[in-house]
Amino acid sequence: MHTTASDGWPTPHELVDYARATALDVIAVTDHDTIEGALRAADHAAGRSKLQVVIGEEVSSRDGHIVALFIERRIRPGMSAAATVHAIHDQGGLAVAVHPFWRTQRRTRSGPVHGVGWLAAELAFDAIEVENATPGFYVFNQLARRLNLGLGSAELGGSDAHILDAVGRAYTEFPGKTAGALREAIETATTVAGRRRYKAVGLVRYAAWGLNHQRYAVG
Repeated sequence: MHTTASDGWPTPHELVDYARATALDVIAVTDHDTIEGALRAADHAAGRSKLQVVIGEEVSSRDGHIVALFIERRIRPGMSAAATVHAIHDQGGLAVAVHPFWRTQRRTRSGPVHGVGWLAAELAFDAIEVENATPGFYVFNQLARRLNLGLGSAELGGSDAHILDAVGRAYTEFPGKTAGALREAIETATTVAGRRRYKAVGLVRYAAWGLNHQRYAVG
């Protein structure tokens, strides 16, 4: 999930308040190349509800996007995928190959904007994202799911939410209701990824976010 700390529309407080009203027990805030949004979200959630926030980051490696979960310090962007995974593990975090087969020609100063591709099978990732709720990702999700059939890694569903309508559209089921239970389920590959369809208004809002983000990236 993304906030105004990177390219998301909701503030960390808005994201937490919205997620509290859903059936979610745990959320992971993974802004691009920063953990500031996650830290603010975790602070806002503390003591207010049973919702738990995992500190995460979507790291722009030279080889594609990698999500770090359960970290305490920002992972530097621009490293190779192998070095990024090592840096995540070095501080006790978990490394996730998110949308590994998604491809686009767009680039940022931090590097390419796409997944790590077949490196998802070659490096020591702790989990593979097999369900990403971004509209139009069906084929990418299917490729990731087929890859993971051979790997046997923990499967994750990630909403990749940049707007509130996307929160929980893809999700991860696991035994328990805490961040600690989620981590244990990832480490033991006992997670199950799922997805729910968008409502029409959600698709319209996502299209509006996409147009706005495209103008921002070009500008």
